[in-house]
Amino acid sequence: MDLKEYLKRSVSPFHTVRTCKERLLEEGFRELKIGRRDADLSDGSFVIEPYPSVLFAVRYCEEGKDKAHIGTAHTDFPNFKLKPNCEFASEGYAMINTEPYGGLLKRTWFDRPLGLAGKVIIKSGNEFEPKEVLYRSQEPYLIIPGLAPHMDREIENKPIDVQQEMCPVYSMGEDVSIMDRIAAYLGVKKEDILDYDLYLFNNDEPQYIGLKGEFISSPRIDNVSSCAALTEGLIESSVSDAKINLICLFDNEEIGSRSKQGADSELMLMVLRYLHDIFGIEKDLDAFLLDSFMVSVDGAHALHPSYRNKADTTSVVYLGKGFVLKNSATQRYVTDAKASAIVKAICEKNDIPVQQQANRSGAPGGQTLGPIASSYVPAMACDIGVPMLSMHSARELAHRDDYDSLKAFLSSIL
Repeated sequence: MDLKEYLKRSVSPFHTVRTCKERLLEEGFRELKIGRRDADLSDGSFVIEPYPSVLFAVRYCEEGKDKAHIGTAHTDFPNFKLKPNCEFASEGYAMINTEPYGGLLKRTWFDRPLGLAGKVIIKSGNEFEPKEVLYRSQEPYLIIPGLAPHMDREIENKPIDVQQEMCPVYSMGEDVSIMDRIAAYLGVKKEDILDYDLYLFNNDEPQYIGLKGEFISSPRIDNVSSCAALTEGLIESSVSDAKINLICLFDNEEIGSRSKQGADSELMLMVLRYLHDIFGIEKDLDAFLLDSFMVSVDGAHALHPSYRNKADTTSVVYLGKGFVLKNSATQRYVTDAKASAIVKAICEKNDIPVQQQANRSGAPGGQTLGPIASSYVPAMACDIGVPMLSMHSARELAHRDDYDSLKAFLSSIL
């Protein structure tokens, strides 16, 4: 599956997981439940979905060494989440009450065609096991209209009042209901919907742009591109140096990762402990983890042509020059010199373009899940990713060649 298709399908963390899972199942991976001891392990390729927005996929290699190669990424991205009791009317307009999720560039969300996607919880016969279903609107029926400059000549210089200015409109009148639309689509009664985790998504199509079609402009490049590269890298990999080759796609990175489905939990360690057990790894688990290697895959900042002063003096990265190896003295990125050397050596051996980046001093940049995950699984680790412009905008920009280099690298280590 190409990157554009991943970007089109992955409109919520739940849909990101479904897209990657379906792709893996198409390639012969089988579903495995944590705790199951009687599974047929003959082909060694499995997916594990502990929560609807989290996915693990493993390929076991009998010829590998007693260690794991691990690739991590996150399934979420900045957007707006619907609040409970979200529908309201204002001055004849039917509107939805939302709150920002993650560090989004708010102004880029005005006047976009917006869809609605996520998870809906429906009554069942068991209060502790309600039915969970995914929902995606079939058309972009929401929009956040901006204020014309004629109404306020200083509008671009004023901070945005998110509660007042960024609730989307979806119809006129008080006799319409999005929840009615969702219930009808799902074939249930509105009163049977107990709750939901629903998000707005930019319905713009991904496009290849540039004189040679070399760029990709799309919503959700951060971080669907990493989930796609890990999934395709695991599928395309051949015999590995490690017995266990694992990709871990977590939720909630954009808000700090501290959740049961985030990297700031013992979830990855629990999965590794289980895999170590069922595959009969002889080496002690602690030694097994210390000998392992992990990559945290997330978007990187490319040099912006209009803002050279925002980049570092010497460690600058460009679109189209290869994926990025990220460094930070403060461990906002987990890379150390040895891990960096390993990545460079693999790239040199396989003729894969790679760039090395550090943030400008005094401009710390974002933090990835790499330092968080490695605090639970103390394997040697590094942070890598596709260089981008317009990160956290409603529409981001990357280079097709950089995604290809990232995928090639991941397929060489998993």
